[in-house]
Amino acid sequence: MQKSSGSLYQSIYDLVCQVPVGYVTTYGRVSQLCGCTARTVGFAMAALPVGSQVPWQRVVNRLGKISLRTDGEGNLLQRDILEAEGICFDADQRINLANYGWDFADLS
Repeated sequence: MQKSSGSLYQSIYDLVCQVPVGYVTTYGRVSQLCGCTARTVGFAMAALPVGSQVPWQRVVNRLGKISLRTDGEGNLLQRDILEAEGICFDADQRINLANYGWDFADLS
């Protein structure tokens, strides 16, 4: 993916905004497409202001799990939002990425 003239974080946000309702992507996949580390994607998601329109909740770890937040409550909110979007979790609190994963195949 060609990076826009904006900042790296903006490139990350632009990509995450492409994930449709009912799907998730991983920090790693976003990092591959933006040319950064998965940790940087996590930092970008954490830097979003309250009320942002970027669907931060649709980014999960490589195991299909919600990453814990430092505030201890963001992960609960993330799960609630994802479930409201139709995402199901298994008994191990994982999302089946084969069913719900968004890969940006047209951008590879």
